[in-house]
Amino acid sequence: MRIAISIDDTDNLESRGTGEIASLIAEELQQRGWGSCSYITRHQLFVHPDIPYTSHNSAMCFYADVGEGWLEPVIEYVSEFLEKESAPGSDPGLCVAVPARMTARNELIAFGRRAKREVIGMDEAYDLAGRLGVHLSQHGGTGQGVIGALAGAGLRMSGNDGRLKGFLEFAQPYRMLRVDELLQHPLVDVVRSVTGEALRDEDLVTLGEKPKTVLLEGGAVLLVAASQAQNCEARWQTLHRKQLKVY
Repeated sequence: MRIAISIDDTDNLESRGTGEIASLIAEELQQRGWGSCSYITRHQLFVHPDIPYTSHNSAMCFYADVGEGWLEPVIEYVSEFLEKESAPGSDPGLCVAVPARMTARNELIAFGRRAKREVIGMDEAYDLAGRLGVHLSQHGGTGQGVIGALAGAGLRMSGNDGRLKGFLEFAQPYRMLRVDELLQHPLVDVVRSVTGEALRDEDLVTLGEKPKTVLLEGGAVLLVAASQAQNCEARWQTLHRKQLKVY
């Protein structure tokens, strides 16, 4: 059974980030033998004076494939983990959804998209979670993080939002690799041009510093643009971090 686990607002400016908390949770679920976990995605939400956040207002979400009998133990464990490990002054929220059991998944996706552009209240988040049969809980502070946690689950399910946590590791930065070589990386499903131009397996790509993939059409996509370097053998280059912020 595939479940989506989404968390938000677990940190403060001095503590480890929500992404690291998500990684620790995923590692522990696997170590306990409860299931296998996917990569973690970061979903940027609306930045507004009426929304309290630590630094970027983003939620973290990952899929876990667990046995039918492990759903409640997983929820209980993650809830206790957030209460124990979240930073002082944070407002952690947890969402656990089972996509296959949802009959109105589009409502959750729409909620996530709204949370990227407008202020939404906790009552609305709880109402929607209740109607959809999605677990939503708060674990400290004001509990404001439930809004982002619910939104993060919806955005992950959309398959078209967010950046994968961390960076792609290759032997060294600024080297050139063929497209078919890049596709051998476990966190690269597709190599795609931002302009939509078709890529060939033999095309060379210059890897910039800390290359990163984004979630598009349900896959981990490494976006590339035409190379700006003169007299460069590579036709393409990976995007800079600033260019990826729109994702």
